[in-house]
Amino acid sequence: MIRALLLALICCLGAPVSAAVKSGDEALPLSYPTLPLDGSQTALADLRGKVVYLDFWASWCGPCRLSFPQLEALRQEFGPQGFEVLAVSVDEDVDDALEFLQQVPVSYPIVWDPQGESPASWGILGMPTAYLIGRDGVINRVHQGFRKGDGARLREEIIKLLGESS
Repeated sequence: MIRALLLALICCLGAPVSAAVKSGDEALPLSYPTLPLDGSQTALADLRGKVVYLDFWASWCGPCRLSFPQLEALRQEFGPQGFEVLAVSVDEDVDDALEFLQQVPVSYPIVWDPQGESPASWGILGMPTAYLIGRDGVINRVHQGFRKGDGARLREEIIKLLGESS
């Protein structure tokens, strides 16, 4: 509950624009426990050389529920070509994230930010916020929210990035 309130406060007050990670920036280092919690960690650096959709989400986020099946379909379609989704739960209670994943199962890696550090370090202003990262580790696009039709637009961007030399 405290994490949700802090995230809401960040959204209301806004973070300085200069603090937000934006297109053209190198993706920040990130390594969190993998869900379900089994002692393993997943790091963004492990995915270098792939096109990555880094998705920050929470179980209470309606648009997140809409995005998961579409992201799963994109991963199934483009995974063999070097596309990966990495989803970061910012839920305060890991059980909330696990319950969400039982309702909306996906095969892509899900990690949990147990300290709630990512919204502040990435300059996230709302859920979901995602970063489309090229093979070189540079952010190509920042995507806030998720609506019907976003999956089709994202598909075109993925095709473009996958076509660029690695």
